[in-house]
Amino acid sequence: MFEKKYHLYLTEEERNQIIGSLVELRNSLIRSVKYTDLVDETLCKLTEAKIKKVRVTY
Repeated sequence: MFEKKYHLYLTEEERNQIIGSLVELRNSLIRSVKYTDLVDETLCKLTEAKIKKVRVTY
């Protein structure tokens, strides 16, 4: 079976806030000696994602 793919359309500010939150989560997991694999994978996907300009019409 194919995995579902999701697309997020974020502003630069939203993207920076998500990256900052994930870094804070990763640091707290490291402090409590827990695995950070999932957070690391999500951070990699988010930082390596293409930035695409989209025009929004209302």
